[in-house]
Amino acid sequence: MAQTDWTTIFGDKATDLEQGDSWHLEFDDSVEPKSPKPGWKEYIRNTGARFRCSKCGRSWPSNRVMVVFHMHLISGQGVVKVRRIRQNCKKCASAPMEKPEIPPENISILMDNLVKKIRIKCYGENLDGGFKPPQTLEVKSPHEPAHCEACKLGICERNSAPHNPSTYKFFF
Repeated sequence: MAQTDWTTIFGDKATDLEQGDSWHLEFDDSVEPKSPKPGWKEYIRNTGARFRCSKCGRSWPSNRVMVVFHMHLISGQGVVKVRRIRQNCKKCASAPMEKPEIPPENISILMDNLVKKIRIKCYGENLDGGFKPPQTLEVKSPHEPAHCEACKLGICERNSAPHNPSTYKFFF
């Protein structure tokens, strides 16, 4: 989906946030996981997505796709910076890292969970921890840490997630 679809879905979901505050979402590949800037809050979430190699055209699914959100609210202006963590093709030598193609239903789930996390972290609301799990994709091959940017960044859940795809560990 195009980035405008993400911002549209976020805009629709963000109407639940504090009256009078304005929120917008922007993509920023310079966002550093586990290192939000002072005054920013972090939320890291797992989802399912597909990747396509721009070198050979090979496509593959993954249920270990991490998305990093950094959020900040000041004087009624809220910003969410998003970084979609990449993977590269295991068949191509020196394959480029590719951004995930996240299905619309998983973008919607990500945005529902993000808005809930904003309410907790930026507005101090006391909400239960029940977050919606992503829809999983059928994956026939094992996760390949050598081709996963999240593994290289130390945020992939491959070592902590059980083999049951309906159970996930999330970073808060």
